[in-house]
Amino acid sequence: MSPDISVHHLDAQLLVAEKPAGLLSVPGRLPESQDCVIAWLQQVYPEALTVHRLDQVTSGLMLYARGKPMQAALSGLFERRQVEKCYEALLEGEVAGEAGEVALPLICDWPNRPRQIVDFEVGKPALTRWRVIGRDAVAQRTRVALEPVTGRSHQLRVHMASLGHPIVGDVFYGAAPAERVALHACALAFVHPESGQPLRFLSPAPF
Repeated sequence: MSPDISVHHLDAQLLVAEKPAGLLSVPGRLPESQDCVIAWLQQVYPEALTVHRLDQVTSGLMLYARGKPMQAALSGLFERRQVEKCYEALLEGEVAGEAGEVALPLICDWPNRPRQIVDFEVGKPALTRWRVIGRDAVAQRTRVALEPVTGRSHQLRVHMASLGHPIVGDVFYGAAPAERVALHACALAFVHPESGQPLRFLSPAPF
């Protein structure tokens, strides 16, 4: 398996792995876009199945089922919003205030896909909660914790850009170029569908 993919948890029903930035979660449409986390995992755990995704530019914790029954059970947890997800990001500029919410409906900008845009007429509801956890006045950056209440594509990236503070490195949504997009899935918590045991996994942001 790729040395960049670490497994945080493994049992008979599921596993939690950490995705590096720059690697796709699942295969893309093109032949050159087949390198992805699930392909690497299935070399060691052939029964592993995808439950949710992270953007290619995002790093962090991902949950995988081992077999179709558990895939259905875990997908149900996500659909019922019974999975706690927390992300950490660095934003350009100094954000005013200490915490807040962004509730802006999103839809794919089809001529420019996979770009997402705010659309109040046909966009799907999207809600993000944010909280400041640090400020760097010299670098003009703000570190925030992000909770995506909904799970729309590119939601955190579009919502932060809508505040006038795009995620560092996210040139797709107006940020200056940087070494990487500073967005990391740092916490994942849920109740194990089989054992009923509460599970929580943490991964410190690598930026």
